[in-house]
Amino acid sequence: MQTVKMVVTGPYSSGKTQFIGTISEIDVVKTERKVTSEAEKVKDQTTVAMDFGRITVDNDLILYLFGTPGQRRFDFMWEILSEGMLGFVVMVDSSRPETFREAKSILETFRAYAPTPYVVAANKQDHPEAWTPEDMRIALRLDPNVKLLPCVATNRDSVKNVLLELLYSILAEMEK
Repeated sequence: MQTVKMVVTGPYSSGKTQFIGTISEIDVVKTERKVTSEAEKVKDQTTVAMDFGRITVDNDLILYLFGTPGQRRFDFMWEILSEGMLGFVVMVDSSRPETFREAKSILETFRAYAPTPYVVAANKQDHPEAWTPEDMRIALRLDPNVKLLPCVATNRDSVKNVLLELLYSILAEMEK
């Protein structure tokens, strides 16, 4: 049995907890607390340590998903969670361009932790204000070879597609 550790990261309220919860075969282990700052109150709760989910792909492969906190004040957890990861997903809320700069910064931080494969998930593509993945690629200044995938974190097939693309990238890297 082989296990693959994947990290799901991104800015506050980008959909990381929902993404893991949509696909996990176990009840997601969450470390959410009530948001107390009115300035940050986009939602009622925020992850303070990590989220954890699991997916059995087949008899030989299990994916462990670790979701990071999105707020910078909890960024000390990022490096801890990145240890041993074979790849990561950067979640970006397509409907909140004010978070794009933070998403790019988080992406660069995780690339510095480990030179592992990654994909960018353009989440909330079902939102009327969502930017197209093509426009997001320009705004995020992503290289053409970086996989930027449309995503709706509440849709199991959408989440599955993002994780499969990351898994294919990890397997391609292992074959080198």
